[in-house]
Amino acid sequence: MSTTPLSPPESSSSTARTLLEQTVSLLSSAAGYMRLPALVSTGVAACLTALLYFKQKTLIYPSHIPPNSRTDVPRPSQYNFKDYEELIIPTHDGEKLSAFYIRGPRGGPHSKVTVLMFHGNAGNIGHRLPIARMLIAAAGCNVFMLEYRGYGISTGSPDETGLNIDAQTALDYLRNRAETRDHKIIVYGQSLGGAVGIRLVAKNQARGDIAGLILENTFLSIRKLIPSIMPPAKWLSYLCHQVWPSDTLIPSIKVPTLFLSGLQDEIVPPIHMKKLHDLSRAPVKVWKPLPGGDHNSSVIEEGYFETIAEFITKIVSGEYRAEDIPEKL
Repeated sequence: MSTTPLSPPESSSSTARTLLEQTVSLLSSAAGYMRLPALVSTGVAACLTALLYFKQKTLIYPSHIPPNSRTDVPRPSQYNFKDYEELIIPTHDGEKLSAFYIRGPRGGPHSKVTVLMFHGNAGNIGHRLPIARMLIAAAGCNVFMLEYRGYGISTGSPDETGLNIDAQTALDYLRNRAETRDHKIIVYGQSLGGAVGIRLVAKNQARGDIAGLILENTFLSIRKLIPSIMPPAKWLSYLCHQVWPSDTLIPSIKVPTLFLSGLQDEIVPPIHMKKLHDLSRAPVKVWKPLPGGDHNSSVIEEGYFETIAEFITKIVSGEYRAEDIPEKL
């Protein structure tokens, strides 16, 4: 796998796209790791059984891929961001999470919108800075990028329980921070990050500050994904204790939801996104197919960022609204 760092940015829109394409290339090389189990023969099913049960966290959360991802984290200054903060945020169970808060144009129509961004299962938040750059350019919002425990320079080891704590920590931070406590929050999750976002929204939507949910190439559940990425182990999915049951949670979500689906996704079959869309009971559901997009290249498909910008604009204008949900006492 290539470990070549992303080139420093220049001040042009074409360079911004070049940076985005470099990010896609880097993450696509990491995606090959997820495809390896699908290439093995059924003759090693016993080994897969052991892997699935005892090493599933290593398979699901490859935070060390691409190489040096735990130590080499690109910083916002390397991409010409001027108005940002690099943060370390403590969790209630003793971990310390790295995060970037990047401001969009001050005083703009979306200056009180913050996108809470959860990335996929490989790499680190620094690798997604070109995505944040394009998002801010298109939508004029602020972006909060959280690093999961055990990823980048965050402490700890990743698992389902821990990542859910991390997501809640990020949301609580935005809710308690003076600058963002009255912002509309849009939760944006890619792949594994979509599962993180679905659970966070399902649990926290009653307060009314979460105004929307954006999902890209995420899955119904890990157990339902196993037959695609580890075919010989499809009858052993019950051994998977990292569940991420998005299919059971998404019907409860009552905020506008945007589904961005790469129809050439080689990791998460596109039918997962379609079924999540069909299961959703959100008051507004926007389906955006990306015909040439695979698992990591969907962000460079035509209309990707424009669709997100339009979704945010309609939320801010009041055209897209969440249903009223009574808060639990």
